[in-house]
Amino acid sequence: MALTKLDQMYRQVILDEAYHPRHHGKIADPDREITLRNPSCGDVLTLQVKLQDGKVQDARFSGSGCTISQASGSLMTEQIIGQTPAHILDMVATFSDLVIDGENPHEDILGDAAILKGVHQFPARVKCAMLAWKAAAQVLTEGDAHD
Repeated sequence: MALTKLDQMYRQVILDEAYHPRHHGKIADPDREITLRNPSCGDVLTLQVKLQDGKVQDARFSGSGCTISQASGSLMTEQIIGQTPAHILDMVATFSDLVIDGENPHEDILGDAAILKGVHQFPARVKCAMLAWKAAAQVLTEGDAHD
């Protein structure tokens, strides 16, 4: 099965995000932190956020996992910085629809993260893509979510 040029470009973007992730590391004094695990494949992701004026001022992720989970963490943190928790929860719901069904009429709110919609073709990888986004939803809705 040959990959189209567009598929090859998407694959390269995902590899670049995984191997050269943005916002990877730790925040010195995070307001909230959570660690989630994907037991089906061993992915572990810690998300830290700094909040200011009702918005995410900074977000960092760390951990280990497959290419999809690491790329998703990079893309997710890039998109949530500067956003309100309510908007981020909308983004999480949109991303979930996108990777499960392959479409969502509001996918434009995801910015570059919408590139992961192709994951819907690989059901075993959906949990990998969702890990960072679930962490974002939980860290913003569970108060002081230190794990």
